[in-house]
Amino acid sequence: MSRRRQATKRETRPDPRHQSVLVGQLINRVMLQGKRSLAQRIVYSAFEQVSEKLEKGDPVDLLLGALENARPKLEVKSRRVGGATYQVPVELSFERQQGLALRWIVAASRARKGVSMAQALANEIVDAYNGTGSVVRKKEETHRMAQANRAFAHLRW
Repeated sequence: MSRRRQATKRETRPDPRHQSVLVGQLINRVMLQGKRSLAQRIVYSAFEQVSEKLEKGDPVDLLLGALENARPKLEVKSRRVGGATYQVPVELSFERQQGLALRWIVAASRARKGVSMAQALANEIVDAYNGTGSVVRKKEETHRMAQANRAFAHLRW
């Protein structure tokens, strides 16, 4: 973290097929070692599978619904006060919420073994859309942690 100035936000380019910045961010999260075309193939294949499974319309709307269920509103940050470290609950900005949700979905997809990445990503998006799965559990766990430490909310900075 820079002490001199605030880091500048860089714009994410929208993906070529859906013209959505959100899908572009998901592709960037899936991408490893700069292999964008492979990441696009994985994400688009996952979108096709999600549309088949949920039998609904636009896969971008389904991704938005999944992110709505996966986005954490609160998290805890460590704050050192007089030699003791406290877990202080803080509210999150929308960008941080979105980033965490995308990161958690991709991480949970990578953790699923025995299936292709496209299949795992599709399953994770469907689970998040339905309000089940490891990503929603992680969000609830984060909220529980913040709720348990709300006594230290006065130490927020």
